[in-house]
Amino acid sequence: MGRTQAFDTDEAVRLARAVFWERGYEESSLPELERATGLSRSSIYHAFGNKRGLFDAALASYLAEIIRPRLQPLNASKVDPQAITDYFTGLRAALAQPNSLQSHNGCLLLNSAGAPISNEQAVGRAIAGYRDELASSLSRGVSAHRPGIDDAAQDQLATVLSSLVVAAMTLSRIDNAQALATLDTALQLLKG
Repeated sequence: MGRTQAFDTDEAVRLARAVFWERGYEESSLPELERATGLSRSSIYHAFGNKRGLFDAALASYLAEIIRPRLQPLNASKVDPQAITDYFTGLRAALAQPNSLQSHNGCLLLNSAGAPISNEQAVGRAIAGYRDELASSLSRGVSAHRPGIDDAAQDQLATVLSSLVVAAMTLSRIDNAQALATLDTALQLLKG
């Protein structure tokens, strides 16, 4: 009979996620993950298989707890015309919070896209899935916000807005003020 798990898996994943988000997969050592989560190496291996399994759990929790709640209003059965503006306003507010993980570290998925871990098939699929989910959500938001524009113009605006999100989340790590200005540009485009 196996031993009983004596820790909250979701909380351990959140604590590990913060380490991966700040340092990246490659730079996050097992001793650092042990310290952050309070778990022993054997507990990490027992619960997640290995460091990579813990990272996969961290990516899944990032999508479920950070990304999808923000996109949810854009994916409602009836999208409010203001939902896309609210999305960008909320994202801007998150990046403007001093000392938050988002303001200093951008997006865990986009950071991973520029790292060797992105060559792992499952990680690459998660990153591509996020990109597709973001584009689809923003397209729905544009459609509700500007119901009179044709499909080509809607797709073009959604593509530009997606690119601005990616740029802002990438810039956030090195130039938070420019990341905020990038989101301001998105908000200006939505006014036009």
